[in-house]
Amino acid sequence: MGKQLNQIKSGGDDGLRLQVTLPARDAGLVEDGKEPASVYVWAFDGLLVVLDESVDMGHRADLVSTAAGDSGSIYGGRRATIAEAGHGYQVQLPGAQEAGFGVGDDGHTKTAPGLIVIHDRDRARLAGDLVTIRREQSA
Repeated sequence: MGKQLNQIKSGGDDGLRLQVTLPARDAGLVEDGKEPASVYVWAFDGLLVVLDESVDMGHRADLVSTAAGDSGSIYGGRRATIAEAGHGYQVQLPGAQEAGFGVGDDGHTKTAPGLIVIHDRDRARLAGDLVTIRREQSA
């Protein structure tokens, strides 16, 4: 596709992180001059779901249950931060190692309003399904 992928990196004591400037903007999680959104990160095999805490709880539950059912896994959901770093924004990735991600892995992303899905190649279809669900929820 020609799109440059950012790689997952170590965040020191905070665990793993991913540069998400463009996906975070696309999802409405960051805007210039405003604090980044507070987010939750849910981890599944090969998939991380980053959701704005302002997304309706019922909508969050639908997305998380779909991801858990389709992946056959769940490693919990935790609060995380999106923070300015370098020339953009990074998101903390709690649960990333349990989900099979490590330093240097490509950070494939898909977005919808209030949502970034980070996935490996095997979970591209599920990531797309979650984005479709979220777009329908926010319509």
